[in-house]
This record gives sequence, C-alpha cells and structure tokens, in this order.
Amino acid sequence: MKPEHKKIAMNSLLLLRTPPDLVETVLASARVLELDRGATIFLQGEQANAIYIVAEGWVKIFRIAANGAEAVVHVVTKSQSFGEAASLRNDNYPVTAEAVTDTALIRIDAEVLRRLICECPEFAMSILAATFQHLHELVAQVEQLKAQTGAQRVAEFLLDLAPCESGTCTVTLPYDKVLIAGRLGLKPESLSRAFHKLRDKGVRINQNHALIDNVMSLRDYAEEDPARAWASST
Repeated sequence: MKPEHKKIAMNSLLLLRTPPDLVETVLASARVLELDRGATIFLQGEQANAIYIVAEGWVKIFRIAANGAEAVVHVVTKSQSFGEAASLRNDNYPVTAEAVTDTALIRIDAEVLRRLICECPEFAMSILAATFQHLHELVAQVEQLKAQTGAQRVAEFLLDLAPCESGTCTVTLPYDKVLIAGRLGLKPESLSRAFHKLRDKGVRINQNHALIDNVMSLRDYAEEDPARAWASST
C-alpha cells in the first residue's frame, strides 16, 4: 500500500485506537482495490471474508427487501469502514455494497482481525470501541428519521458536506439525487419538495451543487423543533 493509503487506514474508526505495531500487522496483508462506478463489492448473503476502508469515493450499503425494493442503509466515504460485524462473526453479509463513484478501497482479510482479537485483548477493545461508535451512528440516523422533517434531514445532509462553518458556502453533491433521497429516507419527489422548501432558508440547487447563503442560519433550522420547522415550511 502507498503511504497515503496507510494514513487513511490509521485514521479510520476501525483502526484509530489501535496501537501502531498492531496496525502494521493488520495492514501487512491488506491490499487496495480500484473500482469503477457501479461495481459490486459484495452481495447480500455472501460469506463475509473481508472488511473494507474507503480510500477514495463513495460506497452505497443497501438491502433488497422480499418485494424487491432497495433500502439504502448507509453511504460511506473516505476513512470510513464497513463489513466489520458480519466478518468478525464469520457470518454472511446482511447487505450489498456497491461503488457509486469511481472508488478505491483498502481490503483487510477478516481472518487477520479475528486472529488478533483472540491473541490481543488490547486490539479486541479497539474493535469494540469502533463497533460501539457504529452503533451510536445508527441510533443517530434512526433519531434523525424519527425526529426531523424531510427538509431538516436534507439541511443536515448539506451541512455535513459543507467545507465551511459559517457564511456563504457551496456544497458539491457527491452522488445522484435518487441515492440522496434513499439515504435520507425520502422518496425522490419528497427530496425535490424538500429542496424547494429550503429555498426560503437560503439554499439554491444548481445541478450537482448547493449554494448556502448562511451556514449558521441553516444549522439553526436543522436543529429547531420539528413541529416548528414543519409549520415554517408549509
């Protein structure tokens, strides 16, 4: 692996709390995969034999329901990992992973991690800490779906991507609007309505860019009581 790939891996949630010597052991057999947009990384139901860290690009994690509908569980990007839970249990992947842009992934053999967990309690604690953080993120995502209006969810999504903390800011949408809608628990037409409502909050959409007039003002809106946000958007 190149030095920049190793740095990305070391800053990932999976390895952030891992001692440097153990990181070297983990990454000794890791390899970098270059994938085109639309490439399948693994399929729902396949044997989980690897954990991945995104080095570049975006990856869609989703499930296919019994009726054939696609449910987006998560969208991950640089320095984020996925596939841990199933791989560490030596189970099957409960989801499908697909590159939604040209993507570079750091692939880590799950057997290496399972062996280190058995041999080194310190490494096991690092993995547990990463797992708990993933759980907290999932709880926050569920809370967002339950406690925010669609427009507020879109506002928070834009704020998470914003490269500035205040003032005017331009955000590049990283993937298509259908996927954004799925990630936020919205239908495509609901996403369009949410973008329309955000015009009054100083947000203008131009193809794959969003211009935010005032980042702090938009943050206030994203965090306000949902009943008030709903009333002000109608």
